[in-house]
Amino acid sequence: MSATPHASSYYAASANDKVERPRLESSIETDVCIIGAGYTGLSSALHLLESGMKVVILEAARIGWGASGRNGGQIVNSFSRDIDSIEKVVGKEQGKLFGQMAFEGGQIIRDRIAKYNIDCDLKDGGVFAALNAKQMGHLASQKKLWEAHGHNNHLEMLDQDGIRNVVNTDLYVGGLLDKSGGHIHPLNLALGEARAVESLGGLIFEDSAVIKVDDGASPVVHTAQGQVKCKFVVVAGNAYLGKLLPELQAKSMPCGTQVITTEPLSDEIAASLLPQDYCIEDCNYLLDYYRLSGDKRLIFGGGVVYGARDPANVEALIMPKLLKTFPQLKGIKVDYAWTGNFLMTLSRLPQVGRIGHNIYYSQGCSGHGVTYTHLAGKLIAEMLNGQATRFDAFAALPHYPFPGGHAMRVPFSAIGAWYYTLRDKFGI
Repeated sequence: MSATPHASSYYAASANDKVERPRLESSIETDVCIIGAGYTGLSSALHLLESGMKVVILEAARIGWGASGRNGGQIVNSFSRDIDSIEKVVGKEQGKLFGQMAFEGGQIIRDRIAKYNIDCDLKDGGVFAALNAKQMGHLASQKKLWEAHGHNNHLEMLDQDGIRNVVNTDLYVGGLLDKSGGHIHPLNLALGEARAVESLGGLIFEDSAVIKVDDGASPVVHTAQGQVKCKFVVVAGNAYLGKLLPELQAKSMPCGTQVITTEPLSDEIAASLLPQDYCIEDCNYLLDYYRLSGDKRLIFGGGVVYGARDPANVEALIMPKLLKTFPQLKGIKVDYAWTGNFLMTLSRLPQVGRIGHNIYYSQGCSGHGVTYTHLAGKLIAEMLNGQATRFDAFAALPHYPFPGGHAMRVPFSAIGAWYYTLRDKFGI
């Protein structure tokens, strides 16, 4: 078997499970066929299997091959647009429902790790770092908002001295610590969830790209060499779905983000950079994010490439950001550099819904996918088991095409990002 290999990343090099799953080469039947073995697909599968359904997952490449195995590994609560933005669309009363769900994804991850004994370097604590007074004001409002929705006893504002005790840089004026945030080895989380799926009787086929889906009362999902007849289809391809279902393409855009990983740091240097071993993300529109790995490497990511083109030199894009944050690391060796795509919507809110009779989907996490995808799997399972309230809440969110249509979505988005980057730079 020769499935498309994982990106040449630190995560792939340190993966716990390098076993390749078989390709689908026959016709089989199941209750639910899931397209994509990333977090959305794996989370859906686990919740469905636990409810007694039979599940088959079809993956075009390898488990966690897309964003689920390439991301920054940060457990960040809420959504890419926060609860107050959602309230403006759905109203205060329905906003309470989103407020309840905003902190559920991270708990699902922890529950999965504990229940299925997943080894993925889980560490607690995440910090939003402010570069100016405007961003500090935003964080104070965010703390108040989250606490109003029940996220109490987890949040702590950090002044300039406080954030220096968390991250050894002169960049920040303060920050907000979320003790229920944290970080993980993202590919090992996905691989651990895949093993959990298989332990419950779920089947996972790799190197099994879906080429066609026949809708109807009993949908049929086709690959080049096999097919799955099922009751329901769950589409969980996100930024790597391609043109399989064109109706899911018009209101979303794949975007690339870049990550580098240094050589292992000494215990002393690692402790001097991030004394509490928290993960950090700044408050800029195009944000930087970083943390220490389990073996004390600095994993540093940032930047966005609209349209998901692979940059020629990831290290050249990210290293200046790393050295601006930690000039004391000048001369440090970079062992890994890679890019990965996430799917962005114009509203920055996830797209959830149904196509035809029995095809369900969730996509468009807009850079906030680690926690949301785990919630999405639970919502999909609830929906297929007849509990539609929470799924329908997301499905009712309005979504719009990018200005100028498919061809113009990249330049329009890049112009918008340039504008917000200037605002970040000058703190306005």
